[in-house]
Amino acid sequence: MENKKESKKTNYKLIIIRIILSILILINFITIFGFSEQNGEQSTGLSRSITLSVLNTFDDYNEPLTETQEAQVLNIEHIIRKLAHFTIYTILGLLLMSLTETFDFTNKKRLLLSVLIGFLYACLDEFHQSFTPGRTPLFTDVLIDTLGVIVGSLIVLICFKIIQNKRNKKLKKEIKTNVVANDKT
Repeated sequence: MENKKESKKTNYKLIIIRIILSILILINFITIFGFSEQNGEQSTGLSRSITLSVLNTFDDYNEPLTETQEAQVLNIEHIIRKLAHFTIYTILGLLLMSLTETFDFTNKKRLLLSVLIGFLYACLDEFHQSFTPGRTPLFTDVLIDTLGVIVGSLIVLICFKIIQNKRNKKLKKEIKTNVVANDKT
């Protein structure tokens, strides 16, 4: 009777975890969609303001910029845009892999499923940008996004492996302690 209660409690917790992760994945998808929905001017304006904020922590970058400063802003702005792609998709990878961890799949299937979903959403995102004024879909962005998903997925995979190894060591230690205690009696 007690095992049935424990099993129901575990299943209930698993369902709650899956619902929460699914909601977080949906929020991530909506956030990505929102950024892709920005026209070229809005997207560039956001990137530029972030870039200037970062640069102003190191030096004084007030408008009007010198020609050298403008070139630096454009270079760093490009890097920040690509890092934004990578980061938001790394978060997606973390969430997707965490969700797949709640199912009885092999690690290989978990990783493949997470990366496939991330890759497909990155393709969809770039396709969506082709309809947004002033935006250009780039396959290199799909690759950066997919790399982010891979990194996020691997982080989760490694963390779960570390946790599993610690649990196994603890269990082995408990079993050894019980065997020694039983031998003494």
